[in-house]
Amino acid sequence: MKAIIVEDKEYIRKGLMNLLSIIDSNIEVIGECESVQEATIVTKTCKPELVFLDINLSDGTAFDFLDQIESIDFKIIFITAYEEYALRALKIGAVDYLLKPVDVEELKVALQKVEKLSAEDQKAKIAKTKQVFNNEGNHIILSFHDSYQVINLDELIYCESDKGYTTFYCSDGNKHLVSKTLKEYEDRLLEANFQRPHQSFMINMKFVDKYDKAGTIHLKNGTKIPVSSRKKESFLSSLFNWNKK
Repeated sequence: MKAIIVEDKEYIRKGLMNLLSIIDSNIEVIGECESVQEATIVTKTCKPELVFLDINLSDGTAFDFLDQIESIDFKIIFITAYEEYALRALKIGAVDYLLKPVDVEELKVALQKVEKLSAEDQKAKIAKTKQVFNNEGNHIILSFHDSYQVINLDELIYCESDKGYTTFYCSDGNKHLVSKTLKEYEDRLLEANFQRPHQSFMINMKFVDKYDKAGTIHLKNGTKIPVSSRKKESFLSSLFNWNKK
């Protein structure tokens, strides 16, 4: 079975290829892609029978890629980091998926399941998964002792961490304090176009007004965020790459 791996992190692509060789599967990896654009071109050119497909890619999502394929005549195994909305969408749709880091036994099971799945069943499952993902994928839920707070990530300006607590600052002026560290939300926020220019802060790039060369980010609401010397290079790279989108 000819396969391609669509995943924006090289080490995950290489790791998956290594696992496929370990289990001695009949999978032949004929291509690797890290973006929607690359995946679309390679799929139309190479016509794979199986696609290992990351949910969040460098220039969009797995569903952006699938929207560009006229006829999905290949099997799909989704790949995702543990993230509540992507995982919930996959579970509700009951589509075959692998959690990062990929486990060899889970890979074996996914390969066995996908071989038995008909094209029509897969199409229905993907449609259901996409609906859930698109409806809920741009939010995060904060848990309090007596309630759950839903935060729209488009309205979240920045987060500030202090002594095991994190405060979420929203564009409507509300702020929400949770008794969890920023690290627990970092992966989810990075997927949603946030950056961490300092150990104590994560910012939504869409709210950046300017960066002064003294090492300070000015947000559109007037807040000033420091950039640590260790994070300066990666932040500037993210800023200029974001500007090209």
